[in-house]
Amino acid sequence: MTPAPGRIPTFGCRVVAAYPHDPLAFTQGLLWHRGALYESTGLIGQSTVRKVRLRDGRVLRSAALPAPMFGEGLAGWGEEIVSLTYRDGVAFRWDARTLAPRGELACAGEAWGMTSDGASLIRSDGTPMLRFLDPATLVERRALLVTAGGRPLGLLNDLQWAQGAILANVLTLPALARIDPGSGQVAAWIDLSPLVAECAGGDPEKLANGVAFDVETGRLFVTGKNWPRLYEIAVDLVPR
Repeated sequence: MTPAPGRIPTFGCRVVAAYPHDPLAFTQGLLWHRGALYESTGLIGQSTVRKVRLRDGRVLRSAALPAPMFGEGLAGWGEEIVSLTYRDGVAFRWDARTLAPRGELACAGEAWGMTSDGASLIRSDGTPMLRFLDPATLVERRALLVTAGGRPLGLLNDLQWAQGAILANVLTLPALARIDPGSGQVAAWIDLSPLVAECAGGDPEKLANGVAFDVETGRLFVTGKNWPRLYEIAVDLVPR
């Protein structure tokens, strides 16, 4: 796989475990927060924020977004989950335990994926820019240009902070980008193409999207839009 120009190492991955995943879920974001798995789904009239049981994919709790809105990524912050909408200019705050609504925040511009580095919420918007936001207000604190091989890398989608780096789905690629949060440079690619081939069956709409990291155990999870499975993966230590 050659996802972008430049001498960037590409690492494979192996499947540690595979779990059932709702094949009707148009996954926009995946999150492991305080011992629980959360997922956001998109499409108008079908957008939800969900708390999901890992072992069997059962949806334990679900909150629907208003029908005109298109759900996007999500991130945990303290006792809350914050979820984005695509072009609706609104982010929602949810109680992490019950998914009861706790309010709304203005969120200007397009919104795609989101994660937290413990100090800021980090949002993608389909451009090569990642935006670091104040968690209380979503006011932008700084912006980071992401580059791969010296060129701006657009279509950044779901995000996950993991071990001091930002992992990002890229809309058109069967790979995760590992981004240095200081320089914005892609330091490595993680090849997901075998998982895409297994779950997408050649359907171009069933893109890899959804990455979550369990900070307590080091487990890394990935899935995709309308995939029947969610995977725990381990990254190969030797680049290809």
